[in-house]
Amino acid sequence: QVHLVESGGGLVQPGGSLRLSCAASGIIFSNYHMRWYRQAPGKQREWVATISTLRDTNYAGPVKGRFTISRDNGKNTVYLQMNSLKPEDTAVYYCKCRDSGNDYWGQGTQVTVAT
Repeated sequence: QVHLVESGGGLVQPGGSLRLSCAASGIIFSNYHMRWYRQAPGKQREWVATISTLRDTNYAGPVKGRFTISRDNGKNTVYLQMNSLKPEDTAVYYCKCRDSGNDYWGQGTQVTVAT
């Protein structure tokens, strides 16, 4: 059974940094592309970043150049380093993987960017 657990969220001032983690179990982690999404209050969930099994990365426009996705296959963990945070980055952040056509999500971690 696939299980994803995010951590690392919190309250940070504009311009600050946070690193989110997503620990996976129940899968051979190195075989899966991993993705981060976020959902701000009153908005739809949106894709943030992807890292492939070969460590190729892609980013949504609003976060490109500020966020970095990475993975540690030895720890079954994907990370999202977030720098130069803005109030509009405030959201619940989720990691996701797809297995046999099914999407698996973590419970999310809250990121709040405010003074």
